[in-house]
Amino acid sequence: MTGFEEYARFAGLIFDCDGTLSDSMPLHYRAWRQTMASYGIDFPEEKFYSLGGMPTDQIILLLSREQGVAVDPVTAGREKEDAFQELLPELRPMDQVCSLARACEGIVPMAVASGGDRPGVRRQLQHLGLESLFPVVVTSEDTERHKPHPDVFLEAARQLGVPPEACFVFEDSPLGFQAAETAGMGWADVRDWRD
Repeated sequence: MTGFEEYARFAGLIFDCDGTLSDSMPLHYRAWRQTMASYGIDFPEEKFYSLGGMPTDQIILLLSREQGVAVDPVTAGREKEDAFQELLPELRPMDQVCSLARACEGIVPMAVASGGDRPGVRRQLQHLGLESLFPVVVTSEDTERHKPHPDVFLEAARQLGVPPEACFVFEDSPLGFQAAETAGMGWADVRDWRD
C-alpha cells in the first residue's frame, strides 16, 4: 500500500466493509458453514469467497436451489447473522485499509458501500471504532440490484455529492471489482494489503 496522498486527489473514496475495512470474512464463513450445515447444505470455502458482496438472502436462495433443499431465506439469514454476531468480539480491522481511511478523514469525503445489511455493517464499524469516519453508509437495503451491478457504488457517490468517475473504490471481491468498473470508478484490490 502507498501513502494516502495517492488517494487524496480523488473527490470521493468508497470502501466495502467485509474483508476490506474489517477482516470479517473468516468469521462470516464460520457462521455460514454452521448455519448451512444445520439445513444439510454444503458451502465450500472457495464458493463462499466467490460470492463476496452478494446479499445473504440471495446466497441462501442460490445454495438452496443448487442443492435442492428448501430453506426460508429470511429465517436462515437471521440465523446466520446471529451466528456472526456471536463471533463479533473476534473481529479485527484490516489495519492498512483502516489506517488509510483515518489518514484521509477530513481531506476526502468517504463512504461505505456494502452488500451487507445496515445493522450488521453498523455494528462492525462501531466495533472497530470507524463509525465517525463515514457519514455515508450504503447497504443492501438501499438498492434493488447488488454487486456485480454498480448500484451500491453509484448510490454512495450520489450521497457524497461526487461524480462517479471522480470516486475510487477499495474492495476485496471480484463481484465488487466488476461493480466498481461498471460504475466508472477506479478501484484497488485490498487482498494484497494484508499485513
